[in-house]
Amino acid sequence: MFEILDQYQVNELHVRNDAVSGLKAIIAIHNTHFGPALGGCRFIQYNNDQDAMNDAIRLARGMSYKAALAGVNQGGGKAVIMKPDGYYDAKLLFSEFGRFVESLQGRYITAIDSGTTAKEMDIIQQHTSYVTSTSDTENPSIYTAKGVFEGIKASVKHKLNRDDLQGLRIAIQGVGNVGTALGHMLDKAGAYVIVSDICQANIDTAMSEFASEVVAPDDIYHTPCAVFSPCGLSNVINKETIEKLGCMIIAGSANVQLENHLLGRSLHEKGILYAPDYVINAGGLIYASSDYQNHSKTVAMDKVSNIYYTLSEIFEQSKLTNTASSYIADELARSKLYGAINQAA
Repeated sequence: MFEILDQYQVNELHVRNDAVSGLKAIIAIHNTHFGPALGGCRFIQYNNDQDAMNDAIRLARGMSYKAALAGVNQGGGKAVIMKPDGYYDAKLLFSEFGRFVESLQGRYITAIDSGTTAKEMDIIQQHTSYVTSTSDTENPSIYTAKGVFEGIKASVKHKLNRDDLQGLRIAIQGVGNVGTALGHMLDKAGAYVIVSDICQANIDTAMSEFASEVVAPDDIYHTPCAVFSPCGLSNVINKETIEKLGCMIIAGSANVQLENHLLGRSLHEKGILYAPDYVINAGGLIYASSDYQNHSKTVAMDKVSNIYYTLSEIFEQSKLTNTASSYIADELARSKLYGAINQAA
């Protein structure tokens, strides 16, 4: 456990096991130098508790890096709840999770993530004030999608030297809240939108509203396109899928898209431009932080628009140094984060 905590430089790991509600939850806090850790609550099934812990730890570091590069005064944290196999009482389970968050006395602020919605955040809010993304706030997905849209434009400008998306084939993997919002933006911009999802209802909605083509989940990787946009779960770029890629650019909202950091170098060597996930998908964090601190939507949207320029800077540094964009982003984030800590010390 301490080996992986050291590897990802995570400061705190909190575990709650409650037999009455069935809650099995882990909260990882990577860093709180710039402010309280803010990160979503993931509620999915895991094969075992080791996988759940690893997910929380990797995602928490990503949130710290995301906040640092987005200029948000938050630390990085993440919660994962192991979804029970059988029946569970959602109110009981998420009430206990709310008490878990409250016990950390503000060092961690929770929000929606894969498997959670405003409905669960409303239950959590009954037991702690350290929560955002409730039903009385705007869905952060639109801000995440806007950031990804800006990131795709920056990627296309750098790789293809184009200022527009007209006619470009862009393949979205996963058309849930973020993927659907992104699909509408891309369609409006004139792109040819290809979609894939394991949920037929999501596919039906996409085809009726913005998509031009559907491909099977296993075929999305080798589908010829300018941009592959992963908007689902983690680790979609791995040693198997990287050999299938039919794209020139990877730019999507999914967290921890690379199964390991060496794949960033492999993409660079293959000539595939990669928009580092925690940079391009920072829109949701930006909005959640702004909402929690009662800042205006204009302030949030201005910061989301800056994702274009942050990525452009990373791409230029990558080109100048012949270094993978993921490595450049990591170094830039660490410089902002630990440079500030060293100065404070």
